[in-house]
Amino acid sequence: MKTLFVAIFSALAFLAIGQPSADKIMEMVDENMSSENRIFESTMTIHGKRSSRTITSRSYSVGDKQSFTEYLSPAREQGTKMLKLEDKLWIYNPSTDRTIQISGHMLRQSVMGSDLSYEDMMDDRKLTDTYDAKVIGKEEVDGRPTWLLELTAKVDDVAYASRKVWIDTERLVPLKEELFAKSGQLLKRSTLTDVQKIDGRWFPTTITYKNMLKKGDGTVFKMTSIKFNQDIADYLFTKAALKQ
Repeated sequence: MKTLFVAIFSALAFLAIGQPSADKIMEMVDENMSSENRIFESTMTIHGKRSSRTITSRSYSVGDKQSFTEYLSPAREQGTKMLKLEDKLWIYNPSTDRTIQISGHMLRQSVMGSDLSYEDMMDDRKLTDTYDAKVIGKEEVDGRPTWLLELTAKVDDVAYASRKVWIDTERLVPLKEELFAKSGQLLKRSTLTDVQKIDGRWFPTTITYKNMLKKGDGTVFKMTSIKFNQDIADYLFTKAALKQ
């Protein structure tokens, strides 16, 4: 009897380790993906109905409250800058030498014609802060085993009422995501690839976004370099830095 009890207990322990709760999975993903700050350079290739174009940028972020992005190319976008402080967003346009604040319904607009909205770029909060989750299955994505999570918003100020996220069971990064409106309509789909180990953590360096309500072949966002936990000057996160 004692042997049977030990065997059952061991099996249950194995199952518990092999299948964490949805909350625990999200905590592990947040811990893996988040950092005190980061600096990265990236390319954003927008595949439109007739042609494609690529925009390069350099971004600085501290937590989920502050970020500063400067666009480097092409020439028509060079010098454009974006500053996020808490829930506010400003954009500086060098051709007009003007700074405007993006707010309200304008946050739903496309960023430079891409499949990303300003809301998408603004919300960098941890999943555990904004969604309740449950595990609804296990699936393979590109040959990788994943937990399939269904997320339901627990705060009002999110762009998507619900999401489905496929989490790599070993590397603890999302590999695929579907974003839904309150009505249940699928709004956007993203795939995360080129997962690399950077500073001891796994991190997807390429994300392909597809706005399901928009024509075109999507937008590919690729991080060409990324550094975590760097020294970043506080001055960058001021409106004065936009015109420098």
